Amino acid sequence: MLNDNLPEQVRWALDCLERAGFEAYMVGGCVRDAVMGRIPSDYDITTSARPGEVMKVFDGEKIIETGLKHGTVTLLRRGMPLEITTYRVDGLYTDNRHPESVTFTSSIREDTARRDFTINSVAFSPVRGFADFYGGVKDIQVGIIRCVGDPEKRFREDALRIIRALRFAAVTGFEIEEATFKAACENSGLLRNISVERIREELVKLLCGQYAGRVLKKGVRIIGEVIPEVLPMVGFRQHNRHHIYDVWEHTVAAVDAAPQEKCLRLAALFHDIGKPGCFSVDEKDVGHFYGHAAVSEEITANVMSRLKFDKETKSHVRKLVACHDMQIEPTAKAVRRAMNKLSPDILYDLLKLKRADNMAQSPQYRDRQKYYDEIRLIADEILKEEQCFSLKDLTVNGSDLIRLGVPQGPQVGIILQELLQGVIDGELPNKRTVLEEKILQNEGLNAKKY
Repeated sequence: MLNDNLPEQVRWALDCLERAGFEAYMVGGCVRDAVMGRIPSDYDITTSARPGEVMKVFDGEKIIETGLKHGTVTLLRRGMPLEITTYRVDGLYTDNRHPESVTFTSSIREDTARRDFTINSVAFSPVRGFADFYGGVKDIQVGIIRCVGDPEKRFREDALRIIRALRFAAVTGFEIEEATFKAACENSGLLRNISVERIREELVKLLCGQYAGRVLKKGVRIIGEVIPEVLPMVGFRQHNRHHIYDVWEHTVAAVDAAPQEKCLRLAALFHDIGKPGCFSVDEKDVGHFYGHAAVSEEITANVMSRLKFDKETKSHVRKLVACHDMQIEPTAKAVRRAMNKLSPDILYDLLKLKRADNMAQSPQYRDRQKYYDEIRLIADEILKEEQCFSLKDLTVNGSDLIRLGVPQGPQVGIILQELLQGVIDGELPNKRTVLEEKILQNEGLNAKKY
């Protein structure tokens, strides 16, 4: 099956190396995905040829010297990048991330021995078939994530592998083998030695995985090393009939229920992170979390800054967290107000987050879905009809007000906002003549102050 579906560029590159007298295999994620029946997104090649020999084989082709010291060059063939790496053995790891040196070898077995998990250690050659020395094909078939060799050693070498194990489990649905998971938990403190950028990228991929919820629940000790702010949620009972889960279990269920999109999954992870610090119980022994949305937003901002998220993603997620408890009635007036306050994009994502939040509550209280349907339909109609809900849609602007006699200054903005609210609330039509007449009459406007 692998032979039948190989892209022409990959087959050609492998054939060129073989015809030049070298061994050449596809290796890693592309082989794993193919065995799983998935179409690989990219292809890596490993070969017995040294970097200089690889460049000689592909003389005349577009070559990028990606990392010659570590034996890697990138071949660009008809729009497809192919990383080609010489068989190698890693030297000592002293920073829990990178080997101090690498030694080239002529053995595919020695090369695959250095890889993280058995599912990523399988190599395939159209000439020789599988090179699978550590049971990777079987582990793929039965759905097991297992370290190559001693898991303690693997994780101490490169601590990023700890969160990568969770990421692979979240994306594939595979179970992490017991000894591998135990070693990952026991060495999770080493994640502090890894750059936040690399951790952030793995975390996002984990969160967007189809099986993210169960991985978050099982691997919370590891997640807590990356985001210690989640730990107070674990086991924190809500004491409220709307919830059958503790705060962490509810969060996990909300993540699972949210669409597999970066901002939505992040917002679901963070939306209740401030709850433990806002807990109170009333005289009827009912739990409340007054003000938790604002506290959750503050924590979200701190965590996302620490993990160096880009400004746009951080802003989007913060807005969703801040307003996740915002009440919106299914009326045109209320929806226009929400669109004015949030923007249409934020409102649509907020509805998705609210759906996920509601689905993570007690089953008998999951009846809010119909309201979100109504709000979505109203928002669709507002956009379709190009109804006014922002200043840019208003038929008058600041220049018009000044032309009609309003002095330049803050008063212009105040009057525009009053006119906009009148239009949004349905009290004024968004017609230029009507709005100009309103300005001239000064009726009910702060314009009477000028």
